[in-house]
Amino acid sequence: MALATALNAEHRALGARMTDFGGWDMPLHYGSQIEEHHRVRRDAGVFDVSHMLAVDVEGDNALAFLDRLLSNRTSKLTTPGKALYSCMLRDDGGILDDLIVYRLSATRFRLVVNAGTAEKDLRWIQSQPDLPTISPRRDLAMLAVQGPRSRQKTWQALPKTKTISETLPLFSAAQTGDWLIARTGYTGEEGFEIMLPIADAVPAWRTLLAGEVGPIGLAARDTLRLEAGMNLYGQDMDEQVSPMEAGLAWTVDLSTPRAFVGRAALESRAPRFKMIGLVLLDKGVLRAHQRVVTSMGEGEITSGTFGPTLSQSIALARLPLATQMGDVVDVDIRGRLLKARVVKYPFVRHGRVLVTSTC
Repeated sequence: MALATALNAEHRALGARMTDFGGWDMPLHYGSQIEEHHRVRRDAGVFDVSHMLAVDVEGDNALAFLDRLLSNRTSKLTTPGKALYSCMLRDDGGILDDLIVYRLSATRFRLVVNAGTAEKDLRWIQSQPDLPTISPRRDLAMLAVQGPRSRQKTWQALPKTKTISETLPLFSAAQTGDWLIARTGYTGEEGFEIMLPIADAVPAWRTLLAGEVGPIGLAARDTLRLEAGMNLYGQDMDEQVSPMEAGLAWTVDLSTPRAFVGRAALESRAPRFKMIGLVLLDKGVLRAHQRVVTSMGEGEITSGTFGPTLSQSIALARLPLATQMGDVVDVDIRGRLLKARVVKYPFVRHGRVLVTSTC
């Protein structure tokens, strides 16, 4: 039986089309995926992301522990509330998960991990030496309010968030009671991710909807994050792929001699391919697992879709290392080789299209 968030009944009451996602019963859309996508790009929408798991890491050794556990350097977070995106690696450099870590105090940090990998992540974390106190926060729900008007509409609907978040820098969080408000997201737009007690989830959700923040499902979440050039675990990266092969080399901090899980493997393991963007030149739709043919060899699309903001089909793909921006490649779509151009992603940020088929 699928797991359900505290907002499951709310989604069903709104007529959402539900789907299984990582073992959770989640809303795919509430009527129109395209309308939901545009609402986030142009106004404000709210996602139920309570299937993701917050994990608190606490103790005098918490910082040293996370510096060993993660590929990015947690000790770069020198002030409370600062956040960091990182990969958590296997010993061989494969990606166990991608996550965000927040510094709550000098001895307390919060990780937010993916729903489908949460149990695996916990087992891995708890298998490491010198373990601090690890607390899975299953008592929390999570809402993501995203879009160019998301901050103003959040403050109007939930006034308690305004005082602590009005001057909050990007990729930072602040607390008010049991609520954590973070200026982060997965859409390439302005917004907040709000962690709050489960008992507060339904009232907050209803208040946001009453404040003309539209409900947004997983389908639009996927097109938004792909336009923003953001990886999805299980498609664009997994345990067989290193950060260098997933376009995430920037999450690997090698600036100090810090020993972290997977470092030795990364330093001795040459990348086999690189992650690049594609824009389809012919008519069709790019999808995951389609074969890509280049003059330097073959590759594969990891994520592909029709990008509503661009009105073009776009993709992330693993291609040979010699592939260059501007190259034209062939994509095998049901036995037909269609032309696509190699581009630098992200495709869209803050509502602005950054690439075209001619770039």
